[in-house]
Amino acid sequence: MPVFNTFLLALAAIFPVVNPPGAALIFLGLTQDTPPKIRDILAWRIARNSFFVLICALLLGALILQFYGISVPILRVAGGIIVAVAGWKLLNEGSHKGAAAEASEASDAKILNQAFYPLTLPLTTGPGTISVVISLGLSNGFSAKLMDSLIFVIACLLAIVVVSLIIYFCFKYAHRLQTLLGHGGTDIAVRLFAFILFCLGIQIFWSGASELLRSALTAPG
Repeated sequence: MPVFNTFLLALAAIFPVVNPPGAALIFLGLTQDTPPKIRDILAWRIARNSFFVLICALLLGALILQFYGISVPILRVAGGIIVAVAGWKLLNEGSHKGAAAEASEASDAKILNQAFYPLTLPLTTGPGTISVVISLGLSNGFSAKLMDSLIFVIACLLAIVVVSLIIYFCFKYAHRLQTLLGHGGTDIAVRLFAFILFCLGIQIFWSGASELLRSALTAPG
């Protein structure tokens, strides 16, 4: 079954780089003092935004990068810096997200405005995910055969829907991890995943920088 096989391939490529369970802990750390109702709305918006980011990256990513003259290595370098900075900040804050006074002054509208940046991009569907999805689209090349292209798009769409639903449920019920782990355990887990996020940002940065260095060293003249 071509659709099922392509679906599994796309899901296996996208899910590890998105890592919804790990991202849920990051989300929990950044929304520690947010009311449950607002956190549920955020979870839905992040899942919805992630769906559209992945769809755009799959169908339009290569075209957009070409239009603006941005290469994938540059995307990785810029995105890696953003991810690393976010990871470093969360690593220092832990699960407290700043002072209580600052949290109490933050309005619900201000918190909800963070649904796209930074909670969706770059923390959930960041440059690593976008690069993978763009590469996935390029690898298919959107075959000249209409049926092959249609099968590919349908399978990838299904994989993106599944990943978006997993993001929603992981984020929506992230607070249960806090109940299970306790305050101290949650703080440790958040810092651990923040460190992983920082390392991931460095890895994304280096993968882009190394490609740029190789192209510079092998350039004629």
